[in-house]
Amino acid sequence: MQLGFVGLGNMGSEMARHLLAAGHTISTYARGARSRGHAGRLGLTLVDSPADVARASEVVFTMITAGSDVEAVVLGADGIVHGASPGMILVDMSTISPAIARDVARQLGERGIAMLDAPVSGGVAGAKAASLTFFVGGEKSIFERVRPLLECMGKTIFHMGPPGTGQVTKLANQIALLANLQGAAEALLFAREQGADAGKVREAVMTGLGASRMLDVLGKKMVERDFAAGIVAALHHKDIGVALELAHDAGLPLPVTAQVMQQLNALMGSGLGEQDTSSLLLVLEQMMGRKR
Repeated sequence: MQLGFVGLGNMGSEMARHLLAAGHTISTYARGARSRGHAGRLGLTLVDSPADVARASEVVFTMITAGSDVEAVVLGADGIVHGASPGMILVDMSTISPAIARDVARQLGERGIAMLDAPVSGGVAGAKAASLTFFVGGEKSIFERVRPLLECMGKTIFHMGPPGTGQVTKLANQIALLANLQGAAEALLFAREQGADAGKVREAVMTGLGASRMLDVLGKKMVERDFAAGIVAALHHKDIGVALELAHDAGLPLPVTAQVMQQLNALMGSGLGEQDTSSLLLVLEQMMGRKR
């Protein structure tokens, strides 16, 4: 198929690579120098605007940071909407507010352009291995048309319901993920400070009901003091901020998530936002009055 892709960051470039390997042709608009570098490495066709990407494409994928970015790339001057023909499909794989996803889908729908919100879980490692999980909101018939393309990039693909439900699911994932990650950091700090071998404690707990993917994967990074980013902490900070804003508007109590947000705020304030979110351990150590 003739595809478009906007958002060739660390994850997007890997996802586009798998689409190319499946034989598809991709046009892209690269907003930054790093994305242009990835486009050159992959041999992608660079065009001058998101509108030009849409003009050349049957399906356009976007993988960008925030809701405001999605609105600008899709609906702004020279945005996708200005180049898309009726029948084109937009698949937004960013993690943004469900309200923004629904509004963008509505405005595109008025012009005969379909949209799926399809945020992913799995990080850069999952993007490289084509093992991502997709949470997809939108019309079921559009989802089925796009599913073969998603299968080029991921292993597990869920259709969650109408527009916005993909984003709701991803934010629920982030709420559970960060609560588990904070718990892993506190457990390993506790074990170490009480004189136990944190690595052995992690291995033991992983065999019981205290096990979690966060204790397994990022707990290992904490034990090894490897804080190089798999997913940068700033993105988790952004996602939890979106979730808490929605919860506040709906009057939903999320006390654990609110506390984790305070830890993420401290992480960002310490200049650790570009490191892995396992750096929550460093925040706890700073609270103890020392860095290790």
